[in-house]
Amino acid sequence: MASPPSDQSRRGASVIENTVAILRCFSPDRQELGVTEIAPEVGLHKSTVSRILAALDREGIVEQGASRRYRLGLGIIAIAGPLLADLDVRRAAYPILQSLTRATAETSALMVWDGTEAVTVEQIPSPQPVKHTSTLGSRYRTRQSASVQVFLAAENGEDADWEVGFALNDGETSPHEVGVAAAVRGHRGEVVAAVLIAAPKFRTDADRIAELGRQCVEAATRVSQRLGGS
Repeated sequence: MASPPSDQSRRGASVIENTVAILRCFSPDRQELGVTEIAPEVGLHKSTVSRILAALDREGIVEQGASRRYRLGLGIIAIAGPLLADLDVRRAAYPILQSLTRATAETSALMVWDGTEAVTVEQIPSPQPVKHTSTLGSRYRTRQSASVQVFLAAENGEDADWEVGFALNDGETSPHEVGVAAAVRGHRGEVVAAVLIAAPKFRTDADRIAELGRQCVEAATRVSQRLGGS
């Protein structure tokens, strides 16, 4: 007797692993998703995805709109809130990011590394009408991303090779965006975070990039000093 067509690609995965895979399908560019979109992406049968989403909906982790599509719910903030509140680097960086955005009029953000991706844990949006922002919890793994460059260089012991002191993404991941990032160090000298400035490419020529990079490095240094680093 043939087995039912379900979950073959994730047969060895636990319920928790499948749930996390489903939650990771949501992103700033894909805030609302249906079961039929999620199922092939995570390699699960639609009935399994529907069952997991229904359980998450009951807990407020996701919520279902009138269109029957799902989006992340406020319950996920309750889960992430204690972690974010306990991040010393986030508390140390917040006033400095505020000052950085006031000084540059561009979006500033704090990124941490989870071993494979850079994750946005704090952000101060630009006051300008045209800006580049991301939601808290956004994840980046593209090697050209400025923040990812910072963390990968630290892992490889290459961060000292940057004579300018910052990593640059000059329209490499998006033709309309420029990002500069600098390392934040803890009291042991290890890279614990990165300060990022994101700006539209149309207003960032070479001189502007150099100035943003300088201000980014200064901000990262101030955060490091508040953490007891150098």
